[in-house]
Amino acid sequence: MQNHPKTFLGSYGSTVSHGVQIDFKNVSKRFRTPKGGWYQALDQISFSVSPGEFVSLVGPTGCGKSTALSLVAGLEKLSLGQGQVNGTEVTDIDTNTGFVFQHDSLFPWMNVTKNVAAGPKFRGINSKIYEPKVSEWITKVGLSGFEKHYPHQLSGGMRKRVSLAQCLINEPQLLLLDEPFSALDVQTRALMSEELMNLWQDTGATVLFVTHDLEEAIALSDRVLVLTAGPAKIKADFKINLPRPRTVRDIRFTEKFRDLYQQIWEVLREEVDTAYQRQLKPEGVGQINE
Repeated sequence: MQNHPKTFLGSYGSTVSHGVQIDFKNVSKRFRTPKGGWYQALDQISFSVSPGEFVSLVGPTGCGKSTALSLVAGLEKLSLGQGQVNGTEVTDIDTNTGFVFQHDSLFPWMNVTKNVAAGPKFRGINSKIYEPKVSEWITKVGLSGFEKHYPHQLSGGMRKRVSLAQCLINEPQLLLLDEPFSALDVQTRALMSEELMNLWQDTGATVLFVTHDLEEAIALSDRVLVLTAGPAKIKADFKINLPRPRTVRDIRFTEKFRDLYQQIWEVLREEVDTAYQRQLKPEGVGQINE
């Protein structure tokens, strides 16, 4: 049985109403090429995400997954189509959205405590309000005792824990994660996936997660969206009917998980093969003739 709150209330006063939180309809994105032409990254993608859902985007390398995430975040502008978050057109960065990037985004001159406190401090929140939360989040991500350490003194997994705390202390309604664990070794990655699952279940935030790891996507998600080789379209939308709460490391060994993996991989494999063939002959892929 899934246990998702339909309304998320942060103690800084942000709320998520019932209904659809992300609603993208026929969204396309194209970029200027160095030669002055146009490159099509996304081609009329449509999808929606409800409050409290955990949805993953999977697809071949370079198909446009991260571009889609950037559009939801307001980091890039839509070329065509309609994109809404919380019923409002996405035109800029929303302070109720958190983004965890693939690479480290910590401030190297700040220790763990100051990195975690950076968001509330920059938002002008009174230190008496956020300082107890800093200690709370450092404990939640398992870094008690490392408060005065700097990023270069931490392992990759520990830095990623700081990144999660740095983002989640702001109590985002929407959490966007762009392959956050891709640089970690296999064992640490499994542990961090488990950590993310536990933190998400505690906060009730909506999550849009980009990954190349299909096992990771299935283990974490309520739904998995498969994107085609670029220019990306939504090829399939799989509902992950696995019980919650779930343990990421154990759920992978169940028969239902294996069945889901096979179903999704059969769809995804076609696009991976297509993308590979295009790498051998890349001329003209995604180019728009004018």
